[in-house]
Amino acid sequence: MAGMGRYLVRRGITFIPTVFGVLFITFTIAFLMPADPARVWAGGQKASPRVIEKIRKMYHLDEPFWAQFYYFTRAILTNSIYSPVTHNLVSEEFMRRIPITLNLAIMSMFMIVAMGIPMGIIAALKKDTAIDNAVRILALIGYSTPSFWIAFIFMWVFYNELGWMTLVGLPKPSIMITGIYILDALLLGEWRIFIELNRRLLLPAFILAFISVGGLARYVRNTMLDVLSADYILFAQAKGLPPFRLWRHALKNSLIPVITVVFFMFGGLMSGAIITETVFGLPGLGVLYYTAISNLDIPVIVLTTLYAGLIVVVISLIVDILYALIDPRVRL
Repeated sequence: MAGMGRYLVRRGITFIPTVFGVLFITFTIAFLMPADPARVWAGGQKASPRVIEKIRKMYHLDEPFWAQFYYFTRAILTNSIYSPVTHNLVSEEFMRRIPITLNLAIMSMFMIVAMGIPMGIIAALKKDTAIDNAVRILALIGYSTPSFWIAFIFMWVFYNELGWMTLVGLPKPSIMITGIYILDALLLGEWRIFIELNRRLLLPAFILAFISVGGLARYVRNTMLDVLSADYILFAQAKGLPPFRLWRHALKNSLIPVITVVFFMFGGLMSGAIITETVFGLPGLGVLYYTAISNLDIPVIVLTTLYAGLIVVVISLIVDILYALIDPRVRL
């Protein structure tokens, strides 16, 4: 573990300016938008000029860019940013919606890993066969098919025709243990809640997984094929090592870069699946972001974008730490 402390300090130093940079760029883009947010918040074209002027003063919109950025940053640090549209504290709105997106992201990520990694391994071991071609086709379909179209097809089949899913409500366990609704319901033995949560979340989670599982499978396939062609694998094969042990060694080394892909996929899911949450009526971060854009709710837009950037930065930091633990050369 030599050098690990210095490495963490170096990464921590780069963490702060990166987050500040995301905040500055996002706020600058919002500032340069040609629309008049004060007029929109006051009620549109028929809004009273006196109300518009009052809103400008309240949110410092009548001051220069640097003054506005200063007040906005201070409000973030003091947790005093309110939405001019809903008049709610933005942090409280986030806390209400993050668990929904978290549950959806965890379910979807579990499906992606459970399906994508085995499919990629099998495709690598069955290179240029029907199985390999099927994985490639699945990845192409996932990349090219609009998620809302797949969602509507699945809703028609599993909700309208079969009646297996529900599209309203989101039950919660009586006690929050881990914050993951399905797991908490399972631990508490609340089977009715467990079944209802699956009926509500399983379909949108599967839609998100379907989009990404083919891509992960192809990445695992290509990475494992590279490892299988490495000199040490060929040397072990020449020495007569059994195929199962060869594949096990290849899998251990090929999964190291896959960690990066899996973590960043999860980060993308945690940033809010706007289309999927909107189609299925799940009031998570994606719906919050969509509503904020529709209403020109700049404080929520900036903070949601900052949150998404923060997720990416944290994921990058976690991946770097994992790499440093796995490969000591990274810490040098």
